[in-house]
Amino acid sequence: MATTTEDVYGELRQVFDPEIPVSIVDLGLVYDVAVEGSTVKIKMTLTSATCPEAQNIPEMMKRRVNTLEGIEETDIEIVWEPQWGPHCISDEGRKLLGFEDDE
Repeated sequence: MATTTEDVYGELRQVFDPEIPVSIVDLGLVYDVAVEGSTVKIKMTLTSATCPEAQNIPEMMKRRVNTLEGIEETDIEIVWEPQWGPHCISDEGRKLLGFEDDE
């Protein structure tokens, strides 16, 4: 069975920003995932350009995704547009961080 984007997102939900106890998916850092044969292409951002984990997070992502069946390579492109902000955090991430709903 071929690896799907949902499979990739499942693995990425296991990668956490060491400074914030929320997965990179729920933080809204992952903008796009594409599975192209045995390669996964991920477009993502970081919370800031000076993020101290800028090297470690993509490496953790690659290690997780490359464990998926049929995946031999993971290419990660770090982009700065659109700019990340707290508005990018998922509802689940907001709950984990204790953010109250405005409603």
